[in-house]
Amino acid sequence: MGLDPIAARQAGLFAAAHQAFSTRRVPGSAFRTLLAGPRVPVAGHLVLAEIVELGQHRQLELVSGRKAHLFPGSRIIVAYGNRYAPDQYEALVPADLGPCDLVAGGGLAARETQRNAAMKSPTRIQPLGLIGDDLGQPLNLSAFALPPQAMPAATPAVFVVCGSSMNAGKTHTVAMLVRGLLASGRRTAACKVTGTGSGNDLWKMRDIGALTVLDFADAGYPSTYGTPVAELEAAFTTLIAACASAGADTVVVEIADGLGQVETAGLLRSATLRQHTTAVLFAAADPLAAAAGERWLRAAGLPLIAVSGLMTACPESTAEARELLGTPVLGAEQLEAGLAFLALLDGPRAGSTP
Repeated sequence: MGLDPIAARQAGLFAAAHQAFSTRRVPGSAFRTLLAGPRVPVAGHLVLAEIVELGQHRQLELVSGRKAHLFPGSRIIVAYGNRYAPDQYEALVPADLGPCDLVAGGGLAARETQRNAAMKSPTRIQPLGLIGDDLGQPLNLSAFALPPQAMPAATPAVFVVCGSSMNAGKTHTVAMLVRGLLASGRRTAACKVTGTGSGNDLWKMRDIGALTVLDFADAGYPSTYGTPVAELEAAFTTLIAACASAGADTVVVEIADGLGQVETAGLLRSATLRQHTTAVLFAAADPLAAAAGERWLRAAGLPLIAVSGLMTACPESTAEARELLGTPVLGAEQLEAGLAFLALLDGPRAGSTP
């Protein structure tokens, strides 16, 4: 049995809790009831939980972007969701409201299944109950998402950035590309279609000056691990359409993780992404990964136009990549300048043999 709305508010359960960034689309006024007992959470459900034992994540990113310090006994409002992060955790939504883990600093509740050897144990949390509405129905992020939208007739130019792995330099590539396009006079928006809820990337794009910045949470997902490709295609379309509605004539889209990750590969091979993508940029951590990514993307028939990423921070790696690849290799400064990239649009299209 859950607390009724009056009791929940009087108890101050919601107002005193830290609301995580992953739940930012849900206003605090929607928090009306606390639903405890034998319930089965699903991805996107909001949960009020208490910190039991601190582990890897000792801070929680709030809706405001501030990172709140956590302590045993701290109460937090986070979202249930699966996580896939080879450099941190794999974690899945549990089948009950029993103890589980805080597996992302942006506010994701799940039960760890495996972790990178470099990671500490995750911070343990005790769910106190799902957060519900006046009728006692659990709140889910999906109910607060942007409405599904079809692609507009005047489709913006869409540049997709994908990579060889986590930490291959995708977000930095996106950031420099957005700066270059803005400097070239393009009304440029940025969005991230897959990943795990976090504000770091979004704040960076906003600080750069992107016309609008969206991610999968705006399409109703706290994370996208385990999401069917058909739903990711719909999210891709909705986010780009929303950027176009905000006045963007160009949208830079980041797709998380590496080409071997199931959702990443599925979305990149999808007809929807192929139909609406102007060009693809690939971020790689080293030249061999860049060469493998080039082959994968060409085999998938995608319009690969440039390779960049972490490897371009090193002149020697950049030179190696230029020897190995038939695709132009652009460093951050070239992307930021804008014109070097835009000039490639008039050259031979990717997918063809150099």
